[in-house]
Amino acid sequence: MTSTVPGAGSGSDAVRRVYLVIVDETPESARALRFAARRALRTGADVHLLVLVPKGDFVTFGSVQATIEAEARDRAEMLASLAAGSLASESGLVPTISVKSGDGPTVVRHYLRDHPEVSALVIGAAGGPSPGPLASHFAAQAGTLPCVLMIVPGGADDARIDAVS
Repeated sequence: MTSTVPGAGSGSDAVRRVYLVIVDETPESARALRFAARRALRTGADVHLLVLVPKGDFVTFGSVQATIEAEARDRAEMLASLAAGSLASESGLVPTISVKSGDGPTVVRHYLRDHPEVSALVIGAAGGPSPGPLASHFAAQAGTLPCVLMIVPGGADDARIDAVS
């Protein structure tokens, strides 16, 4: 879904900028969401939340596999609802939410392909020697992305995030 700003541009509606945040249960995800929310408020942008449901290991019995996958999706949808509620209560922004199954980098690339309105991919890096799998992957592939990549450092506290966003 694309949002427009009425009256912007010369006779046509301008597409609003969108910050895409990958949401999970990690502290780095919460930092990325905080950064994106504050940037969106300051720049008149929208926020999209993408929650990834990892593909489970193959289980011989189909009904067990289906139950495992349904539980993972339910957990992801609950996480998305919590993140959206937090975003709305803290900033007043109502995000677009997507819950997708599959390999993280592949799902994100497909989302970016299908949503050309995304102007920035916002990912939180873990504090420590490794920034995490998504941050590592997209930092290495930044030159091939159709949008800006913003990586929020793991050591950034709320005050620092607020100051730079």
